[in-house]
Amino acid sequence: MDIDVVELSRLQFAMTALYHFLFVPLTLGLSVIVAIMETVYVMTDRPIWRQMTKFWGTLFGINFVLGVATGITMEFQFGMNWSYYSHYVGDIFGAPLAVEGLMAFFLEATFVGLFFFGWDRLSKRAHLIVAWLVAIGSNFSALWILIANGWMQNPVGAAFNPLTMRMEMTSFFDVVFNEVAQAKFVHTVSAGYVTASVFVLGVSAWYLLKGRHTDLARRSIAVAASFGLASALSVVVLGDESGYSVTLSQKMKLAAIEGMWETQPAPASFTLLGFPDQKARETHYAIHVPYVMGLIGTRSLTREIPGIADLVKQAETRIRSGIIAYNALMDYRANKGKVADDVARTFEEHSKDLGFALLLKRYVDDPRQATDTQIAQAANDTVPTVWPLFWAFRLMVALGFSFIGLMVWFFWMSSFRNMRFPRVALRLAVILIPAPWIAAELGWFVAEFGRQPWTVDGVLPTALSASSLSVADLAITLAGFVLFYSVLFIIEMGLMVKYIRKGPYIDVSETNRWQSDHRDRLSAPAPLAQPAE
Repeated sequence: MDIDVVELSRLQFAMTALYHFLFVPLTLGLSVIVAIMETVYVMTDRPIWRQMTKFWGTLFGINFVLGVATGITMEFQFGMNWSYYSHYVGDIFGAPLAVEGLMAFFLEATFVGLFFFGWDRLSKRAHLIVAWLVAIGSNFSALWILIANGWMQNPVGAAFNPLTMRMEMTSFFDVVFNEVAQAKFVHTVSAGYVTASVFVLGVSAWYLLKGRHTDLARRSIAVAASFGLASALSVVVLGDESGYSVTLSQKMKLAAIEGMWETQPAPASFTLLGFPDQKARETHYAIHVPYVMGLIGTRSLTREIPGIADLVKQAETRIRSGIIAYNALMDYRANKGKVADDVARTFEEHSKDLGFALLLKRYVDDPRQATDTQIAQAANDTVPTVWPLFWAFRLMVALGFSFIGLMVWFFWMSSFRNMRFPRVALRLAVILIPAPWIAAELGWFVAEFGRQPWTVDGVLPTALSASSLSVADLAITLAGFVLFYSVLFIIEMGLMVKYIRKGPYIDVSETNRWQSDHRDRLSAPAPLAQPAE
């Protein structure tokens, strides 16, 4: 496999995935915020909440449509650019994607239509149910996608079948309730809630700065600050849980994120800042916080977190074990599945390390012919490039804590200071609108780049996963995707800016009717108390 083809395939998928992920967080969070606003409308019958629901719902709809378009093109790449990956693990990876399409996506798409076109055709309560089903469908869709991705990070519930030469599912239950997938789901969804909260907060702050739609803006800030504060705190707590799951299933990723070259005595310290040097296997000018990494990664003060050097040694041992499994697999292939019991037993004992032997395919066609030098090279390949992971993780965490501070301040001012917001704070809220997208993209980068050199961790190397395409094929399709996504981005931004500038649609007759009824209720004489008998 030409490594240029693999790198171009990775670049194309990274671009489409990161671009698609621009839409996902806002869809997840805004669907819930809109449902909350409509709930308040149904409970209070105040038109302002209906106007808020329709306004933010319009922005949700624009984002939803563009997200669907980018998501569909991304899934096509599994067959086009990653055909061997699809063949090798398609039985497992395809199952949650199929469930997502049949259940979550159809549920979401059906009720999105009812949400937008059912205002005058459904009762208030029926439309409220539709709004919550849209939110549930959006989050349910994310669940199945992250179950599929979580399996790539921690491939449980599956085993390699030497007769079919493919991975096959052994437990759908284990795949669905994979601890990595569940941790990724709650962390990702919470990050989406923060993204939507910051978006609503920033747009509302812009309205207040312009002196427009102030009633809508103040109420929207109250909702966004409350929902956003709970979500921002959840992101930190659930991110900690995600870090713990990485310690159990992806030790090399954790060591790279931390720049931990050597195993430290327990409890390990957390490297706050530093400059990782991959050649020297050292982090220069490191600032350590004692005990923190040990507590995050092991939940104890006595368990060690292995460093990169020790993990490379473990990888070399697993490569040698995988060569034994590969040798037994070739016996299966030569004898068309009819092998002696001792061969079958040997393969069974070493099959979990087969993927490590496949790392040698980058250097030699037959892993059994690999030299000690090539084995050492393959073991070193299990170390991802450290410095991007190190800095991306720290920037993501810094942004996460800044969102907590932002939400705490706006929650305090909206709850206890009669919403008297200084203009400098409103300007800051506007400036920070892109920040949660940056944090979300950094988180996705850490999750995916940190898994390298694997497509499926410990099972299938990325270098073997790509299709047999030419560099020209990939360059042309990459240019096409860049052009197509650039057009979609211009459309998305144009529509968003247009409808934000336009502001909410105000139903004057409904508002006047509600205000008239409200005045009548206030002016009506109180009922006389009945005399006691």
